[in-house]
Amino acid sequence: MVSCAMNKYLPRIVDAELNDLLDGAPAIAVEGPKGIGKTATLARRASTIYTIDDPRQRTLLEADPDRLNDDPKPVLLDEWQRLPQVWDWVRRAVDGGTAPGSFLLAGSAAPIEAPVHSGAGRFITLRMRPMSLAERQLEPATISLSQLLTGSKEPLRQSSVLGLRDYVGEIVSSGFPGIRESPARARKLLLDGYLQRISQRDFEEQGRTVRRREALLAWLRSYAAATATSASYNRILDAATPGEADKPARSTTEAYRQVLTDLWILDPLPAWLPGSRGLSRLGQAPKHHLTDPALAARLLGLGLQSLLAGEEAGPDAFRGGDLLGRLFESLVTQSLRVYSQRNEANVYHLRTKNGDHEIDLIVERDDGRVIAIEVKLSPLVRDEDVRHLTWLRDRIGNRLLDSLVVTPGKDAYRRSDGIAVVPAALLNS
Repeated sequence: MVSCAMNKYLPRIVDAELNDLLDGAPAIAVEGPKGIGKTATLARRASTIYTIDDPRQRTLLEADPDRLNDDPKPVLLDEWQRLPQVWDWVRRAVDGGTAPGSFLLAGSAAPIEAPVHSGAGRFITLRMRPMSLAERQLEPATISLSQLLTGSKEPLRQSSVLGLRDYVGEIVSSGFPGIRESPARARKLLLDGYLQRISQRDFEEQGRTVRRREALLAWLRSYAAATATSASYNRILDAATPGEADKPARSTTEAYRQVLTDLWILDPLPAWLPGSRGLSRLGQAPKHHLTDPALAARLLGLGLQSLLAGEEAGPDAFRGGDLLGRLFESLVTQSLRVYSQRNEANVYHLRTKNGDHEIDLIVERDDGRVIAIEVKLSPLVRDEDVRHLTWLRDRIGNRLLDSLVVTPGKDAYRRSDGIAVVPAALLNS
């Protein structure tokens, strides 16, 4: 049990979600990868903090779990998955009538041993991701996804001070609060250390032994090179092991995927499958994304200057001159998922089975109405760039609330066809 003084804190969008929920939910679990600020966000609300990856505090709770009922509330249980029975102890306290806002749980991995009970109807679970562009406070982010989701299609006349170089800088700087403000050299080493920890420690903590760390890192590099594509996992493996007869077994690479998903390092974007007439021939494969595009860039050994110069790295199978565009799409996707969660909306991508139509992002409200978004690296938006958006409008009519093209450009505006052009940094929740 500890108390801590707060350092400088940049507000997170999940703060607003927590403020909305604390008065009505006895237990809230916030999950996401290590280093994204879960503890800093939740500790601001806690009166009692248990750091469960500290063996002393873990032993304390194991010896006397009933102390949770007597501690000043809210109680934060940080890295709770290191002692999975914590979940059931909290569930019993909730069943016993504990007050709203009593327990906060932070987890950076799925527990090896799942709790006896799922927590359904007792816990609220929120996903936390690395810092979105709006949370980085690069400039006032004044175009609200909440407003766009109303379908009002208001005029857009805002301007951004950022350009392509700034966005590439944000790709390589990362959204990890403890990394992004460091000097460039330190940032590279911190990202390298983050990736090394995954292969050297986190897999073992998840009960998996990595016999060939170089094979795991090669697979991760191949996955990074496939960012924002829906390439098959067989293709990713083949690209990671070109010309090798002794490839990792399928069971091995499936274990890689499972553990990396449990650690919230992989953040694939599911396909949109609405089941609508006229939209029945849609692909089902997810688009590949790491939790932060900075990890992808670092795995590929690419920095600010090399990306601006158009350099590519990684397996030849994924080289095609569009890597920077796909990393920019990953940055926008990561941010949009943060904004969408605040609005209780889900994010998908759309691709027809034969690949003749693709839309980078579909934001769907609970009622099935959507915003369609294309991400373009060029600030110049031509008719050719919106053809898939107009195709979808023709298919689903008034279910389409709005259409956007998100760019690294300077100006927000609406084209004569009503499609919005929005600089990425101006978007917010």
